[in-house]
Amino acid sequence: MAKAHKYDRDHINTDEIIPARYLNTDDEQELAKHCMEDLDAEFVKKCQAGDIIVAGEDFGCGSSREHAVWAIRGANVSTVIAKSFARIFYRNAIDNGFYIIETPDVDKISDGDEIEVDFENGLIKNVTSGKDINFEPLPDFAREIINNGGLLEHIKKATTD
Repeated sequence: MAKAHKYDRDHINTDEIIPARYLNTDDEQELAKHCMEDLDAEFVKKCQAGDIIVAGEDFGCGSSREHAVWAIRGANVSTVIAKSFARIFYRNAIDNGFYIIETPDVDKISDGDEIEVDFENGLIKNVTSGKDINFEPLPDFAREIINNGGLLEHIKKATTD
């Protein structure tokens, strides 16, 4: 089970996910220390391994930076659930082996709710409220890339098989 950290707003951009002043490293653990800090200064302190970020539309908009995915993953967040994602963030997440979920039903999740996610079958169980949310799982090719650890590992595996 994971705890939801909900941000009731649209257009959370990559500068809010990981401020540009920290882009001098690609170390996920270092980036994780500053994940979401300009939006929620307490995020890193309250986030536990496996927790989930929940947001509105266009999550990850702004500049194209893999650092945003690395910071979230480094903070041990298991997934981001949003109404929609900026396309570049969406692709960066898959390319970096990080599963994200799009659903219009984020309103069925409140901050602090306990959540269980079945990625394979497209089901979010809100244990706190008892509500279930169905979502369209990522396509097989995207899940394969994620399960292989990202695009580079996927390509390496494909060339050795």
